[in-house]
Order: sequence, then C-alpha cells, then structure tokens
Amino acid sequence: MNQLSLVLILLAALIIPLVMAKYRVTFLPTAVVEIIVGIILGPSLLNLIHSNSTLNLLQNVGVIVLLFLSGMEIDFSLFKKRRNNLSVLEQRDKQSESKYSVVFLAVLSYASIVLMSVILAIIISQLGLFKDVYLTSILFMTVSLGIVIAALKENELLSKPFGQTILLIAALGEVVPMVGLTFYAATYGDNTKSLWLLLLILLVAAGLFWRFKSFFRMFDRINKSTTQLDVRLAFFMIVTLVTVAESVGAEGILGAFLAGIVIKLLDPHEETKVRLDSIGYGFFIPIFFIMSGVGLNLRSLLQNPQILMMIPVLFIGYVLSKSLLVLVLKLRFKTANAVAGTSMSVTTITVVLAVLQVATHLRRITAQQSGAFLLAAIITCVLGPFIFNKLYSAEQEDLRKTRVHIIGTNLTTVPVAQQLSKGWYDVMMFTETPLNYRAFNSEVSVKLLDNLETGYLMKSGVFDTDVLVISKINSNKNYEIAKAAKAYGVRRVIVRFEDRDILNQRQDNLASLGIELYNTPDVNISVLRSLIETPATMQLLNSTDTSVYEVTLRNRKYTDIQVRNLPFIDRVTITQIFRDKRFIRPTGGTSLKKNDRIIFTSSKDDAPNIRQELGKLN
Repeated sequence: MNQLSLVLILLAALIIPLVMAKYRVTFLPTAVVEIIVGIILGPSLLNLIHSNSTLNLLQNVGVIVLLFLSGMEIDFSLFKKRRNNLSVLEQRDKQSESKYSVVFLAVLSYASIVLMSVILAIIISQLGLFKDVYLTSILFMTVSLGIVIAALKENELLSKPFGQTILLIAALGEVVPMVGLTFYAATYGDNTKSLWLLLLILLVAAGLFWRFKSFFRMFDRINKSTTQLDVRLAFFMIVTLVTVAESVGAEGILGAFLAGIVIKLLDPHEETKVRLDSIGYGFFIPIFFIMSGVGLNLRSLLQNPQILMMIPVLFIGYVLSKSLLVLVLKLRFKTANAVAGTSMSVTTITVVLAVLQVATHLRRITAQQSGAFLLAAIITCVLGPFIFNKLYSAEQEDLRKTRVHIIGTNLTTVPVAQQLSKGWYDVMMFTETPLNYRAFNSEVSVKLLDNLETGYLMKSGVFDTDVLVISKINSNKNYEIAKAAKAYGVRRVIVRFEDRDILNQRQDNLASLGIELYNTPDVNISVLRSLIETPATMQLLNSTDTSVYEVTLRNRKYTDIQVRNLPFIDRVTITQIFRDKRFIRPTGGTSLKKNDRIIFTSSKDDAPNIRQELGKLN
C-alpha cells in the first residue's frame, strides 16, 4: 500500500502539467493544482493516498529543496547601491526617470505589509479566532516568490521597473518571514538553544561562501557528465546548513534557504540552475505539494463552525495585509497596474506551507487551524494571478524603443536606417552636408548639423542615444567623435574606419574603450570568403525576403534545447553561435546555452517574432 501511494503521487505529478497544457489552464499555478489534486486523492474525497514514513520523508525533503530553490531565486542585484559616478548620458536619462526608485517603492511597500500584518493579527486574536499574534503576523506578511516570478516571466516584466518592484517585494516576502520564523521556532521549540547560536548558521554560510567562491571559475575544466560537481556542491551546502540549523535549535528549512542564497551568490552557470530545478521540480517538490493536499482533511474542517468562519476571515487578512501597496505603487505606476501588482503580491503558498509545517511540529497550531490558513492561501493563488492578468498593461516607460543615431548619410547607412525604423528602433540620422540632407530627408528622418565638433554634437543631442553609428569617410574625425561619445556614456558606439594605418594604430585603444569597428575592405573580404565557402551567401544577400539577424538567448525555455528541436527550426537557419568569446558552428545536436549570441537567417516576416521569443528575459 505504501508503494501504491507513491506510484499514485508520481502519476499525478506526471499527468497534472500535461492536462494543464492540453486545456491551457494558465490562471492557476501548478503548485495550487497539485495541492487540489492531493485533496481529491487524500482522505478528504477519494481516500486513495495515505501518509506513511516514506512519503513523510520525501515530503520533508521536498520542502527543504523548495526553500533551497526559493533562496536561489532572489536577485541580489536589486539590492545593489547605484553608482554615484554616472556618465553625462546616465545623468540625463536619470532626470527623465521617476524620482521613486524600485528599491524605495519595494521597501516602503513591504514596510506597509509588516505594519498591516501585525494590526490584523491583533484584531484576529481579539476576535478569538486565533490567539497566536506572532504566527499570524508571519503568515500574513508572506508572498509567494515562485508564483510572482512565473507571472512576471510570462508577461516579460522581469527587466522592467514594474516587474523589478514586484519581484523585490516578493523577495522580501520570503526573506523576512523566514527570519521571523527562525526566531519563532527558537522561542517556542522544545529543544531550543540560546538565540545567539543562530548566528552560527550565518557564520557557517559565510564560511562556505568564502571557501567555494572561486568554484565556478574552475568548474568548466574539471566537470564531467559523470561527476556533476555543481549538483554535488549544492547538496553538500543543503545538508551542511540544514544540519547546523537543526543543531542550534532552528528549523532545517532556514538552513536550506540560506544554502540557496549561498549558491546564488557563488554565481553558478545557468546549466546548474536548470539541473537543480529538474531534480527539485521533477521529483521532490511535487510530492511535497501533493502530500500537503493529502494532509488537508476537508471533512474535519467542514464539521467545525469556528474553522469555517476562519477561512474567509483569513483570506480577507491575506488581502488587507497588502492593501496599502496600491497607494505606494501609484506613486510611480498606473492605478490599474498598482492594483494588479497588489493582487499578485497577495498570492502566498510556499512559505505559508513551510511556516505551517514548523508550527505543527511545535504544536502551536492544530491541524484544522493549519488547514484554514492553507485553504485561504490557496484562494489567494487562484484570484491573484487572474486579477493581475486582467488588469496589467504596459507602462509608458516600458514602450520606449531602442534609440539609434547615425552620423553620415550614404548609400549604406540610409537603407539600414529605413529597415531598422520598421522594427523596435527609433532611428535618427545626422549630416553636416546640405546636399545629402536634401537628397535623403524624404527617405528617412535626417537632421542637418552645422558642424561635427564634439561639443556641438553633445549640445545637439546626437550623443543622447543607446546606439551611435559613425559612418563618415574621415577616420580621424570618426575616432575623435567615438572617444567623445564613449566618454559621454553612449552604451554602444559603432565606427567606420577606412584608413588601415589609422585603424592599426588605434585599434587596441578603441577596443579597450568598448568601441565596435568596421571597414569596407574587411566586410568585402568576409563576404567573398563566405561566398566561396557557402555558395548560397549571394542569394541570401540579394534576397529581398531573407536576411541575417542576431539575438542573445535569454529565454530559459530554450536553454539546453538542441537546435534541431527548436519549434521554429523550419523557419530559421542558425549559422553561428558566439559563446565564451569564440564562435561555434552549430549542428542539429548542438545545445543552446543562456546568453549565447545566435546569428541566424530568416525571412523578414518571421525574424522579429523569433528574435522576440529567444530574447525574452525570463
């Protein structure tokens, strides 16, 4: 019977995502569906799955792995202090930004959550529904980072100010409750040690970080498929910190959470994260969620009037604890988006399950009360993403196109400007020659300049761009403008150099500044060589329908996918992959890696969609 229960759980874990994909169930997180299926298969309804020692062990491992991966999800770059030595362009761009930074909004938002959680916990205690103010406060101030990240990924918001704000709120919604839970467990646990011993966990975590901080630098040289050293290191971190945490009277999940943070700070390869996700979400975590549903006995809940009354009250508590977020988010974002962000921040399940598990072990909460908190949390996960998807729309600051300024109007740059203008680029051309201005102004946006002195170019806004292309015939002048543009703060500067002597003299200097170079002879040589090696090159170059494109792979959906298995491979030809500072000629069996620069050919109709799909930041 024990083995049959495990088989049923693994079968359910396999079928759930397939059914959700087939019927396009996107409004519910997978974790919530797994809990609901656990309720159906457990004592509440069908009574097919029963708890046993094996399942309890796997459930405990599941919550440890879940908290470990949650620690790895935190983006610590959001906490970094901004540089004070901003370039002129960065200072100008900063003036156009909102005066309320992402970090300020997130910290203020979470402070309001903590305040409201304590107030609501006191009210519920006074009503006699649940007396433990500390535990209720912790539960109300939790936010489900995993569900928030999934929603932000789906809407391509992780790199946007709105997405970063909600992400940071969710990160605080896991870190702060975990710290609170640690002191709660240390205070009420039977085998509690002195609270100061909790510092030992942080010291061990810091020591592990210091010892292994250079691990991933040598990882490529020593790793083999039969060793999987990165995964071994991760589990060593988990077991070590869980052991230390339990030894000082804290809960093991705190050690697992810290282990995830340490691995994240070690800056692992993207493949490491993929492997660990596969182990966790492929086996242990679904067991934890399904068993959480199995342990929720609806029959006993429905027979207790006080518990039935708790469920809507607790749901309202989860909502009201985040209600002040609307006011804070409105300081920078649209009202509808402020409500959408608040509804997403209401969602909570992961840390709630961990907190309830700890509280149950400490005998601070009954099974019925735990079920009420869990059911209310499940309702937040159903309604939160649904409201978010209905209300969210792009902010004006997110719709800004990439600015491209081109100095020099000729038969090469004008057609390029015309093609770029049709895509996600805001292109402006500049010339100091009246004849060229009159010739091309009707074809593309051209601004006539008085001269090409760098001071004048700055005042005229030529350097206020994301990409600057300098395509004059005078190499010395191009060199002067390029250096000034980089000093001004232009992110990408592309310069034409036709004089080979000047190029040889200054190539190293330009490369050290991050300036990109091209010249007509080298381009012609490359084209001719490609024509000899690949006869179809000329057909490609002369084609009005097909062209060459480049995109940086950021969409995790396609990492570790072989080229032949790309869903749009019939509409694209990948010719080169630039990875680890070298070019790779791909075959059908070549696996794509995150941050690969993919050079491909495709039709002008398909290319924008393919570039957008591969370049999604999720």
